[in-house]
Amino acid sequence: MIATKKPSTFKGDFKPTWCPGCGNFAVLAGLDRALVGLEFHPEEVVICSGIGCSSRFPFFMRTYGFHSLHGRALAVATGLKVARPELTVIVTTGDGDAASIGGNHFMHALRRNVDLTCIIMDNQVYGMTKGQTSPTSTRGFVTKSTPYGAQTPEVDPVWIALALGATYVAQGASHDPKQLAALIRAGIEHKGMAVINVTSPCVTFNRACDYKFYQERSFNILDKQPDYDPSDRLAAMELVHNNQGQFPLGVLYRAEAATFDEQLTAVADRAAATEVTLDDVAETFH
Repeated sequence: MIATKKPSTFKGDFKPTWCPGCGNFAVLAGLDRALVGLEFHPEEVVICSGIGCSSRFPFFMRTYGFHSLHGRALAVATGLKVARPELTVIVTTGDGDAASIGGNHFMHALRRNVDLTCIIMDNQVYGMTKGQTSPTSTRGFVTKSTPYGAQTPEVDPVWIALALGATYVAQGASHDPKQLAALIRAGIEHKGMAVINVTSPCVTFNRACDYKFYQERSFNILDKQPDYDPSDRLAAMELVHNNQGQFPLGVLYRAEAATFDEQLTAVADRAAATEVTLDDVAETFH
């Protein structure tokens, strides 16, 4: 049953347990602002998460929530969206949760164009497990798991999203909460797989990548390229490739395409219209 009164905030009664200064506070505020602006009822929204600091969102939001296993948030969210397509399903995840153990689910959710909004809080470190190298950590980064520095190149979630078929790709920053809220809102409104990568500093275990670090290396896409066309995926990939080490902020890519649940409905309708007997099925195994 839908509530008769829409809330003025979607923040729940539980106080966030992040470290003071964590970038995730800005993401929480941005998501809250987006949901209030879209005038949702809490019963219309589900927050799905995996494991990690960023995955605590279901506890801090006044919506339905599903706190799943490490790296499995997108798999759970896909099943939920297929079963209940009328719900708005939002995934909150981190760079480790999405790009490491959950990398396979991330890849397939992208190429299926599931109608989800995936917010990645990228702090380039494993924060909840006390500071190990994550997939997005830069080469040479010294942590408890890489005392001699990370030896592998970093993963870029934005590049992966562009390459594997997300139909809405944006990047925001915790140091610009107003733009971040607008990007999240546009991602929720988008029909299809929306990925918002957020530079979200871990002030405890990755002090090298603090707010100043991201501010000095970020730029607004439209400030640099006023005529930028977000419908051109190749241009988006070139923008990311040509600015390695930098963080372009804004909508990188947006397109329209059939969503996963729409495709499944079409298949079901086709199957229902086809007269097939058990003998026909058995015959295929001969």
